[in-house]
Amino acid sequence: MLRVHVGRLTGRDAEERGVEFVDAVKVPAVLRVRLGGPFRIGIVVGFHVPAASRRLPDTAVTRAQGLPETGEVDANIPLDSVFPVYTTYTIQEADVKAIGTTPTKPSEQAKKKYLPYTSLLEFLTERYHCDPAFLTKINKGLNLDNLKVGDEVRVPNVEPFKIEELPKQGNLPDRPEYKHRVIQINRAEKMLELKDGEKLIASVPITPGSGSGSTQTPPGKWKILGIAAMPNFRWDEGVLNHGVRTETFHLLPPGPNNPVGVLWIGLNKPGIGIHGTNSPQTIGRSASHGCMRVANWDVIRLSKLITKGMKVVIQ
Repeated sequence: MLRVHVGRLTGRDAEERGVEFVDAVKVPAVLRVRLGGPFRIGIVVGFHVPAASRRLPDTAVTRAQGLPETGEVDANIPLDSVFPVYTTYTIQEADVKAIGTTPTKPSEQAKKKYLPYTSLLEFLTERYHCDPAFLTKINKGLNLDNLKVGDEVRVPNVEPFKIEELPKQGNLPDRPEYKHRVIQINRAEKMLELKDGEKLIASVPITPGSGSGSTQTPPGKWKILGIAAMPNFRWDEGVLNHGVRTETFHLLPPGPNNPVGVLWIGLNKPGIGIHGTNSPQTIGRSASHGCMRVANWDVIRLSKLITKGMKVVIQ
């Protein structure tokens, strides 16, 4: 059961216990740190847990442990189980060099070789799984729009998403030992679960396609055809809106601001896959064009647990 003590120790009591109590701002960060393993809650936004993620702590984690499900986040976790909630990150020269420009129009994006982060703030929020409002709240007095080399930024104490360590562009190697595993997609709950037999081993929030026709995530049983890192993306309005390929498309280069993010898991359904995103704040909320969008940090984590040939069941 996940519990967060809301309050504060003072003086010697806090010092002796080495525990910082949680206020309302820290609650989502606590959940993110606690669920930093295979069971993910999505992005830390503002000062609450995203609606699509509220059931995850009790449903995924307790189910994996064989415990009863309550369907709600229990707000009474001992903070010492996640302490420290925050850490600091120092801006590096390499970080600054990695920032560039990404046009908004696909026709202009197609002219570039790479679609980079457009600011250090964007770089930090993806690296530490949070949104700008939350990062601003925990860094009072620091101008996050004017960061420079050497600046120290307070961030959630999560496993950082290190884009510089991702596989180079191309197909990931097969992992035959994982071929018996199954991905289950629950479109109503907007969740992806990875199972090994009856054992639930990972769970991440997604944004599935909605509506009907080509914009709907297709129900049924499918297979993974391949997993590609740093993919290009064929931007074709005919495919996106009507499921029909046209010759008026734009081939967008790789990068964190590519519409399909940093990884593509292709299924044996033309044009359909599980992929990253350039808008992690929309995961679990808005709709996709038939595919299943996942935060970049989650889809990379997932890629280490799956392989080509696995079954994908969409419900």
